Amino acid sequence: MNNLDYGVIGNCTSAALVSSKGSIDWCCLPKFDASSVFAKLLDTNKGGHFAIIVDPSYQITQQYLKNTNILCTDYKNNDDHFKVLDFMPRYKDENEYHAPPDIIRYIEYVSGKPKCKIEYNPQLEYAAVPTKTEVMKHYIKSYTINGLYDSLYLYTNLNKQDVAAGKMIELTEDAFLLVSYNQKIFEQTQHRINLELQRTKVYWLNWAEMTRKFAEYNEEITRSALVLKLLSYQKSGAILAALTTSVPETIGETRNWDYRFCWLRDSSMVIKVMSNLGHMNLARRYLNFIIDIIPDKAEKIQIMYGINREKKLNEQILDHLSGFKNSRPVRIGNDAYRQKQNDIYGILMDVLYQQFQLFDLTVEKSEALWTITRSIIRTVSKNWKKPDRGIWEFRSAHKHFTFSKILSWVAVDRAIKIANLIDKTEYIPAWTKLADQIRQDIHKNAWDKERGSFVQFYGSKDLDAANLLMEPYGFIDSNDPKYVSTVLLTEKELSRDGLMYRYKNEDDFGVPSSSFTICTFWMINSLNQIGQKDKAAEMFKRLLSYSNHVGLFSEDIDFNTKQLLGNFPQAYSHLALVETAMVLSNNAINKEEKVLEALH
Repeated sequence: MNNLDYGVIGNCTSAALVSSKGSIDWCCLPKFDASSVFAKLLDTNKGGHFAIIVDPSYQITQQYLKNTNILCTDYKNNDDHFKVLDFMPRYKDENEYHAPPDIIRYIEYVSGKPKCKIEYNPQLEYAAVPTKTEVMKHYIKSYTINGLYDSLYLYTNLNKQDVAAGKMIELTEDAFLLVSYNQKIFEQTQHRINLELQRTKVYWLNWAEMTRKFAEYNEEITRSALVLKLLSYQKSGAILAALTTSVPETIGETRNWDYRFCWLRDSSMVIKVMSNLGHMNLARRYLNFIIDIIPDKAEKIQIMYGINREKKLNEQILDHLSGFKNSRPVRIGNDAYRQKQNDIYGILMDVLYQQFQLFDLTVEKSEALWTITRSIIRTVSKNWKKPDRGIWEFRSAHKHFTFSKILSWVAVDRAIKIANLIDKTEYIPAWTKLADQIRQDIHKNAWDKERGSFVQFYGSKDLDAANLLMEPYGFIDSNDPKYVSTVLLTEKELSRDGLMYRYKNEDDFGVPSSSFTICTFWMINSLNQIGQKDKAAEMFKRLLSYSNHVGLFSEDIDFNTKQLLGNFPQAYSHLALVETAMVLSNNAINKEEKVLEALH
C-alpha cells in the first residue's frame, strides 16, 4: 500500500482526497485554500474524515470512471455488492459553470444485502476548535462552538440518526450523501443527485474528448490532463501547485510546505502543456490572471500568488496537528512568496511566446501582454547579474544559480521572437545584445572544465537536475558535447536506481533524501534527446509503475520503498509526465514511419 493511496475529486473550486478504502481524508471548503473540513491526512486522530466502513470480508477496489474525475470505490462480499461514486459537481449551466462547494457520494446498490456504516466526522477550521454535529430536520449540521464560526451541512436520504451515530445500515436501493458548505434552498432528492452525477459525467467525458491524442500513452496523458484541470481555479484562472499542505518530502523531516498557491513557474509550465493538448480555455483564463496581477508597468513580479491574486502569503504553524505520519510542522501559508527567483521571467516569457504563436489572443490582450513582455525584459536587464534563491527555493542561499541565468536568457530570447512576430523590430538589436551577453556569461562561469559539466551555481562543483532543461528551452543543442556530458554526469551523480535527486549538496534542511519526481522525467527526456531512446523509454515505463493505484503522482518518491511523498497530486509531476509521454510517443511514430519506408 502506498503512503498516498488516494484518488482526487474536484470541480475547479475545491477538491477532496478519497482513500483507496473510501475515506475522505482531506478537503478544504468552500475553496482550495480555505481551512480544512476533513484533515485526517495531517492528523489521524484530530483531523476529521468521512468514511464508508464495511466488514473486513469485503473486497474493496477503486478506479476512475474512464475519462472523468468521478471516482468509483467498489465494495463486494460474494453477492453483497455496492459502489460509491464520489465527485464534486461541475458542468456548464447555460453560460455559467455550476461548481458549488459540494461533495456528492452516490451509493449505487448492485446486489444482495450489503451493509456499511457511515463515519461522518468533520472537524472545521483545521480542527483548531471543537466542531459540534447535530441532526436537524432536513440535514445534519456541523459547526464550530468557539473561535471563528464555520459550518457544514450533510444531506442524505438514508436515516440521518443512523448516519450520525455510525450505525450499520443495510442497503436495498441507491442512496446519496451530499456534503455542502452552503445550506440548500431546494430539497435534495435521489433524482436531483443522479442528475448532478450524469451532468458531471458528461462534462468530464466531453472535456477529456477534446484532449489531443497520441500514438502511445493516451490513458496516462488524459489522466494527467484531468488532474491538471482539477488544479485550476475557475474564478481567477490561477493554477495550484498541489492540493495539500505539509505532506513531507521525507517522513519525519521538516520539509513540509503549503502548496495551495499559484507559482508562476509551475502554472506557466502547466499552461504550455495544456495548450499543446488543445485546452485553450485554461490558457485564456491564466493569461487573464497574469494581466490582473501585473497591472502596473513598475509592478514587482512575485514568484507566487494566492489563488485569488493575494500577494501576502504569511506562513503559520499549526502546532495542534501531529502532521502526516507524525511529520511536523504543519504549515499554512508560504514565506517563499518573498523570495527572488530570476528563472520565473523566462518561464513566463516562454508561455507568452507560445500564446502569441497560437494567435489565440484578442488585440486588447495582445497589447497588455506586450506591455508585460517589455516590463519583464527591463526587470531581467537590471537583475540577471544578481544572485537569487533559485528554482529550488533555498531559504538562506543567495547564489548565481545557472538555471536562473539560463532562464534569464530564455526571457530575452522569447521577447525577441515575440517582437519579430508582431513587427516591433526596433527592440531587437538591444535585446539581441543582452541575450548574447547572458549566454557568454553562462558559458564562461557555469561550465566547469574539470567536471565536464554545467554546475549548480557559479563556482560550484555540484550538479543540478534543473540544468537538464537548457536543451528543451533552446539554450543549447542536444548534440552539443557540453550538453551530452552534462546529461551523462548528472545521471551518474544524481540518479539512484533509476530515480533522480534534484541535487545532492546540503541545503537549509540537510542533505535531500528522496527523489524529486519531475527531475526523473527531465532525465528521461534528456537521455532521449542525446540518442539513448531505448533507455529513456524503459525508464519512463518504470517510473509510471510508481504512480499510485489510480495513476496519480505526488512531488517525491522514496528511493528505497518507491512510496509517494510530498504534496499531492502535484502539478509539476503530471505536466512533466505529459511532456515526456508526448516526446516518447513521437518516437513511436518515427519508428513506425521508418519501418514503413523500409518495407516500401
